[in-house]
Amino acid sequence: MTTAAAALIERPARASPPSGPGHRPLGLPAGLLRTARPRQWVKNVLVVAAPAAAGELASRHALTQLILVFLLFTAAASAVYLINDARDAEADRAHPVKCRRPVATGQVPVSVAYGVGGLLAILVPVAAALLCNPMTAVLLAAYVLMQLAYCVSLKHVLVVDLVVVTTGFLMRAMIGGVALSIPLSRWFLITAGFGALFMVSAKRYSEAVQMADKGGATRALLSEYTTGYLRFVWQLAAGVAVLGYCLWALESGGTANGSLLPWRQLSMIAFILAVLRYAVFADRGTAGAPEDVVLRDRALAVIGLVWVAMYALAVADL
Repeated sequence: MTTAAAALIERPARASPPSGPGHRPLGLPAGLLRTARPRQWVKNVLVVAAPAAAGELASRHALTQLILVFLLFTAAASAVYLINDARDAEADRAHPVKCRRPVATGQVPVSVAYGVGGLLAILVPVAAALLCNPMTAVLLAAYVLMQLAYCVSLKHVLVVDLVVVTTGFLMRAMIGGVALSIPLSRWFLITAGFGALFMVSAKRYSEAVQMADKGGATRALLSEYTTGYLRFVWQLAAGVAVLGYCLWALESGGTANGSLLPWRQLSMIAFILAVLRYAVFADRGTAGAPEDVVLRDRALAVIGLVWVAMYALAVADL
């Protein structure tokens, strides 16, 4: 036996570090962060919608309040995700994709998910009442209660499930105006509400089309809808959203004082083009999450930026 071989035999084997999620120092915080769905936080940028529509983004107070509202809404949505995953842990373990969620894998204990989610659900409205105003707190509390009711039972009720998801988007679009005490235009509410319903129903329609040949559905309720009905919903919603926006754009009747061009009327072109472009993906059955649709289609992203520029010029009366 060589000296090197003898040394290897006599040297005790180094213990390998434990590989389970519970042994990793950052396992629990990382799991909680993953359960909070960071990818979904981009939806909360909608909190700037109402102040932007009213041209109230210039002051430092407005920007500070909007950052605060964004954080509060993110915390409220995270509370719902944590409680939802804790409640569905057993079912998620049997799902081919959801089994990787931190609560389902045990990285985040069910009791911890319930505890952190419940704590956030209580603290968010309290913080909103102290740092914003009572109506902001009421809107956030209503959002949390509505989403928890959706997780428990409303997601199994036809049509109501679409309304709840749509209302969640509408609340995001409203809360910035509520926090800054900005009156919400009827055209803004109509366009935002039916625009959200358009994207939500287009996503459900796409899921139904993709699962039609697989004998199943990612959502239990999808099998209760027909693709024809979901197509009708997203087409109706798109039409109402376009009508509401056009009525807002034509309300002034021409160029505003000092405006170089009728930006309101011109912005209709970009808005309608964006809806038509998005409808292409809806019709193909490939309209997934709205943020994914916009990011993967360069033409839609460019149209969206052009619309934002025209809308900003219209609001600013430039």
